[in-house]
Amino acid sequence: MMTLGNKLRQLREKNQMSQRQVGAVIEVDGAFISKVENNEKPIKRDHLKKLAKLFKVKEVELQTLWLADKVRNILNDEPQADEVIKILETDFR
Repeated sequence: MMTLGNKLRQLREKNQMSQRQVGAVIEVDGAFISKVENNEKPIKRDHLKKLAKLFKVKEVELQTLWLADKVRNILNDEPQADEVIKILETDFR
C-alpha cells in the first residue's frame, strides 16, 4: 500500500536527507516527519507544494496520495467501506 508517508520516506532517502532537514523546509521538527513517514500523523495540504519542489516531483502526485490517505482514514473502520468505494468508482468514471 502506497501512502504519502511511504512516498516521502522514499524521496527523503533517495535524496540522502535527514528527517530534520525535510522538517526544516516545512518548518516542523524531525520527530513530526518521522510520524508522517510512519503514517501516524497527517501532513497539512499546504506543505505539499514545498515538498514537491524540494524533491522535484509533481505536486499532484503528492496531493493524490494525501487525499487517498484522508479517504483511507475515514473509511478505515467502516463496515461498508467496500460498498462506498464501489459507489465512488462508478461516480468518478
